[in-house]
Amino acid sequence: MNPLIEKFQRQGTGTILVTGAAGFVGFHTAHRLLSLGKTVLGVDSLSDYYDVSLKEARVVELQKTFGPSFHFVKAEIQNREKMLDVWRQANPKITHVVHLAAQAGVRHSLTDPYSYVDTNVMGNVVLLELARHQKGIENFVYASTSSVYGSNTKLPFSEEDPTDSPMAVYAATKKCDELLSQAYAHLFRLPVIGLRFFSVYGPWGRPDMALFIFTKNILEGKPITVFNGGHMQRDFTYVSDIVEGIVAALSNPIKDDGKNPPHRIYNLGNGNMEDLNAYIAFIEKYVGKKATIKYTGMQPGDISASLSDISRAQKELGFEPKVRIEEGVRHFVDWYKTYYGV
Repeated sequence: MNPLIEKFQRQGTGTILVTGAAGFVGFHTAHRLLSLGKTVLGVDSLSDYYDVSLKEARVVELQKTFGPSFHFVKAEIQNREKMLDVWRQANPKITHVVHLAAQAGVRHSLTDPYSYVDTNVMGNVVLLELARHQKGIENFVYASTSSVYGSNTKLPFSEEDPTDSPMAVYAATKKCDELLSQAYAHLFRLPVIGLRFFSVYGPWGRPDMALFIFTKNILEGKPITVFNGGHMQRDFTYVSDIVEGIVAALSNPIKDDGKNPPHRIYNLGNGNMEDLNAYIAFIEKYVGKKATIKYTGMQPGDISASLSDISRAQKELGFEPKVRIEEGVRHFVDWYKTYYGV
């Protein structure tokens, strides 16, 4: 186990607030924290952006496995009154925040920008306000995205690279979250850490993500749509590796030196770039069927390649991704077949 996480496990903490707890990464993060013996308050709006029954099943899984250590509240994070009520009723008091709730997806942000600004920007401000008004908040960790690198062409993406050219509304809202977090850290000395996730995949994944869609369609004998003629490369990162990075960050708050804002950004990726066609080949292998592929052009707001420089997270958080792409795809396909009984 990562020494930072080992120390965190032994450390006494109050309640850990996990927003987006019924979501893909939120579910896995809550599960990991609960397995470390922590008390988790999960908040999620259970929005119908995708299949609500999958979100509900994640919550039930946590309740079944961890009992009273996990408390769930249905709430929209941008609802100030509701979130204040949730915050005040936490017992024991909230000492750590893992803010993962968001309106996700690059492509959907083209058609519904209002929900992205409402949830991602206003929701973030509500949580930062609650945290800065309460004494004893030891760390505030939030999810950003590799999408903030936008039109950058230099690979791998480093935290030092410019992020002022977003190519999608989703990316712009996440960059806004980073700037707001920097401001709150500066003004109120709130310890804040932002994590830029790279192409997260794995069991219990979102139905709007490529791995889920490809697996479902191949099993059902339906064609899959592949953008940019298949000339796409991604830094696919298995969800358990992402979660280890989240917990390591949570256990290692930025120290306030009185000069610099206690705010730090980390890339969390696999550190390897995989060709989309190879990714599809692994899905075909474990599904046991060949895909019918329809190639099309590049989607607006999308990029053709992503690759993370994870040296900062490796050095400061002990972050070391372990799951290789083929193994991760196999785990997902196994979960999918079991969950959907196919």
